[in-house]
Amino acid sequence: MRFLVRDRILGIGDDWWIEDEHGRKVFLVDGKAMRLRDTFELKDTQGRVLIDIHQKMLALRDTMVIERDGEVLARIRRKRLSLLRNHYRVSLVDGTELDVSGKILDREFAVEYDGELLAVISRRWLSVRDTYGVDVVREDADPALLIAVAVCVIHLAEKEGEED
Repeated sequence: MRFLVRDRILGIGDDWWIEDEHGRKVFLVDGKAMRLRDTFELKDTQGRVLIDIHQKMLALRDTMVIERDGEVLARIRRKRLSLLRNHYRVSLVDGTELDVSGKILDREFAVEYDGELLAVISRRWLSVRDTYGVDVVREDADPALLIAVAVCVIHLAEKEGEED
């Protein structure tokens, strides 16, 4: 399953559609403006909220939280001591951990579970500059969760880049 995501979804207050590989609208990212913390909602085509994404307040390291139906689903943080590449850890509430690594700011990275590839996020195979793809490799993977992970990781990397 391949999804096309516009780069500008990370602008707070902006709404952007995510399309499937056939150009059909699948998800809407609704950026919430005027909040104390960065907040997004991932909605289906009928406007139902599938996933809430927000920045955790009062954390030692920047952390994004993904919730589904009011329950925390995952927390995303940059790994410590990742010098050569960007590495992020996605801790799911069931104890599962996903590893996200690559050139995050260039939109070139992989999402893995226990060494197995779940998704590839890439701008490489797209001709449109402000669009990147989320290629979900495993059929049993949750595409909404993997898109939410991509949004969080890119958002955290961009915030780190602003601080440097």
